[in-house]
Amino acid sequence: MVSLQAITFDLDDTLWDNQGVMLKTEEGHYRWLLEALVAWRAKRQEAPLALGYEQGLADYLQRRQAWAQQVPERRGDFTWLRLRALEEQLEAHGLTRSAALLWAAAAMNEFHRLRVQVTPHPEAAGLLSTLAERYQLAAITNGNIHLKRQPLAAYFPVAIAAGELLAPKPDPKPFLTALERLNVVPQRAMHVGDSWQEDVVPAQQLGMHAVWIAQQGDQPLPARVHRIAHVKELPEVIQWLEKRH
Repeated sequence: MVSLQAITFDLDDTLWDNQGVMLKTEEGHYRWLLEALVAWRAKRQEAPLALGYEQGLADYLQRRQAWAQQVPERRGDFTWLRLRALEEQLEAHGLTRSAALLWAAAAMNEFHRLRVQVTPHPEAAGLLSTLAERYQLAAITNGNIHLKRQPLAAYFPVAIAAGELLAPKPDPKPFLTALERLNVVPQRAMHVGDSWQEDVVPAQQLGMHAVWIAQQGDQPLPARVHRIAHVKELPEVIQWLEKRH
């Protein structure tokens, strides 16, 4: 047995609850876009676009899904998909190409402003601060949150946005990239996340320890996999592991 040198973390629904923030972000940035376009076109003495909120949001989602199918290597790059979908939608409703590009970019800036307004679990900062004294830390996420705008960024000198690598989890590439930057072999690393398929399976297959944040259950777990109900329980798992080494 070998001792841990590094711990990698998923972000959404691991260090904070994400559902409410994503709903607010999804609806908020699109509503902002439509309202800003109305004001902009009014100043130019142009009629409003024939683009209502509910229908437009549904169309926006369909266009994102279509882009993901057309360019499968970008399926995990959510910012890219959103930009392409917005540009396409705005052009289809009468904006020039240049205006569509500008307003799509502005809408995504609003998206990221809202997206970063997550509330980390109360224990998260203290936990990461304590762990950083002994272990190297990294973040590996499929999400498109701008981590540098988040206070917890200070604890992650290595942060991997898997979609930007064109290799969203469960692809092993983001894990291997993080381990390479940390200069740590998989056997000396642990990954912590809430998704069985995207976090636990790839980490375990690479030889890492994996901590699955999920409701307690009775099913047996593979070797090197541990289950906790909340990230605040992580120190107990680490302490147990270190005692075995």
